[in-house]
Amino acid sequence: MKTRIGVVGTGYLGRLHARVLTEMPEADVAGFVEVSDAIATEIVETLHLRRFDSVAALAREVECAVVATPTTTHFDIARELIDAGRDVLVEKPIAAEVDEGKRLVDFAAKHNRILQVGHVERYNPAIVAAAPLLRDIRYVEAERLGVFVGRSLDIDVLLDLMIHDLNLVLSLLHSRVTEVRAVGVPVLTEKVDITNVRLELENGAVANLTASRVSQERVRKVRFFSSEAYISIDTKEQEVKGFRLGNRTIEPIAIEVEKKEPLRAELESFLQCVRERKRPLVSGQDGVAAVALAKDVAAAIDASMKKWKR
Repeated sequence: MKTRIGVVGTGYLGRLHARVLTEMPEADVAGFVEVSDAIATEIVETLHLRRFDSVAALAREVECAVVATPTTTHFDIARELIDAGRDVLVEKPIAAEVDEGKRLVDFAAKHNRILQVGHVERYNPAIVAAAPLLRDIRYVEAERLGVFVGRSLDIDVLLDLMIHDLNLVLSLLHSRVTEVRAVGVPVLTEKVDITNVRLELENGAVANLTASRVSQERVRKVRFFSSEAYISIDTKEQEVKGFRLGNRTIEPIAIEVEKKEPLRAELESFLQCVRERKRPLVSGQDGVAAVALAKDVAAAIDASMKKWKR
């Protein structure tokens, strides 16, 4: 049985959601909401979808919806959809502020609605393949670099890119962050465009994360070091390499990755959650935790900037 779904916001990410959904046999795409006439016309012509004039109008025609609007609008739009009795997949970050995210989680729970957050890296086949092997992780190193594309400028690089890795650290290491050190620099915008962050966790693990949206190449790599193995993941190429020490020699770990478009895997999981009424892999609570940690990192960056101005 097909699930009736719509998309709110068809900018860069929303357009990808709409395109992938039209290719999924289990999805019946009712249409979309878009404030820009030019973008809406293009979506109608290329994807042959119906444009709705409001979120309320779309909500009357669907069981669930994807919210891919600017971050500052996530709370109001997702809340309106949930209030109408619809399940929601809201793009990351869940909201611009922690309090908004918490209120959205509580509102979804009160109305018994599915609330999933679009941390798409959790659905990347390379991460999925490596996750069962991540035991007793002592050190994490991540690079998330992108070229400047002039989108998502309402938020800084923390909420734009690094929030993926913050979510990975929290969800895969299963430990609370106890110390945050960070430095960040605005380069092409008024907000932080490049940052390096050091996190210390309660279990003693350390994560060193770098994110940039002003680099010359696109890099998506994360490396996990444990007492028994080394796992290197390239999420852009969906490749995993692993090594462990055995019989006093370094032995490769065979890790098979079934490649798939991560966004499709995320949307397939969302529709399954809608049909089976189960908790998403990336829940609203997970989304809030990532935003809260991002705010702690932002505070550490602000503190470092004040030192420069002395």
